[in-house]
Amino acid sequence: MSDPTGRQPKDQVGDDNATVGQTRRAAAVAQEAAPQTAEIATTTPEAEVVDVRTGMFGAHGPGDTSGYGGLVRPVVMSAPSARPFDGWWDEVAQVLVDVLPEHGTSYEQAIEKAVVEHGEITFFVRRERLVEVARVLRDEPATRFEMCVSVSGVHYPHEVGRELHSVYHLLSLTNGSRRIRLEVVCPEGDTRVPSVCDVWPGANWHERETWDLFGIVYDGHPALTRILMPDDWPGHPQRKDYPLGGIPVEYKGAQIAPPDQRRSYS
Repeated sequence: MSDPTGRQPKDQVGDDNATVGQTRRAAAVAQEAAPQTAEIATTTPEAEVVDVRTGMFGAHGPGDTSGYGGLVRPVVMSAPSARPFDGWWDEVAQVLVDVLPEHGTSYEQAIEKAVVEHGEITFFVRRERLVEVARVLRDEPATRFEMCVSVSGVHYPHEVGRELHSVYHLLSLTNGSRRIRLEVVCPEGDTRVPSVCDVWPGANWHERETWDLFGIVYDGHPALTRILMPDDWPGHPQRKDYPLGGIPVEYKGAQIAPPDQRRSYS
C-alpha cells in the first residue's frame, strides 16, 4: 500500500539498500581487480576474467538467501601452462605427442591447452578429438588410465561461446594411482559432446547425471535419460541461470521454506 507522504515502505527501503550495497561492492571489487587483471594479462596473456560473482549463488539484490551475500570474487579462466610441467605430467604429454598421430590427429589438433594449478594438471581437449585422446590415455602402458572416476559439468554463463564444460577425472592404478583431468568445452547453443562410454563403461551413469543437471548431450551414449530428476522435468537445475526456487521441506515438524521464499541476510 502506498504511503500518502511519498515515503517508501520500510521493507522496500531495506531491499533497495541491500541491492545498492551489493552493486557498490561488486563495482569496487571489479575496479580493484582491473590492475590485477592487467598484471595477469602481462604474465599469462591468455588468462581471462569472464565475470565478477557476488554472493554464494551469484544472485543479485535481495534474492540471495544463503547468508553469503557479501562474497565477491572474479571468475578467471586460466592461461595454458608451458612445458616442461613437472615429473610424470611430461610423460603423459609426450605420450599424446607420440601416439595421437597414429589415431589420425596430432597433439596440437587434439589438445587446446594444458593447465597446471593447485598441484593438478588439466588437459583441455577439443571435443571432436575426445574419444581418440581417451583411448590413448587408457591403452598406452606409460599412461594406462584405466578408470574414469567421474564425469561432471560446470556452467560459466559469461564465458561466451564456451559456457558449458564437461570434466573427466582419470585414475591410473597401474602407474601408482596417478590422476589427471580432461576438460571439454561447448557453447550453450551446441551442447553435443562425444560419449566416452565405449572407452570407460563406468562413465554411463556419470554422463547421464551431467546431462540431467547441465544439459550436455553425450553423443553415442547407450541410454541418455535423466537419472536424478523426473523424466518430464523442465530445464537443467545446476546451470547458473536456473531459477533459485524449490519446495518446502519438513524435518520432524519444522517447516523449511524453499530458498526463494526465505528471508535475505544480505
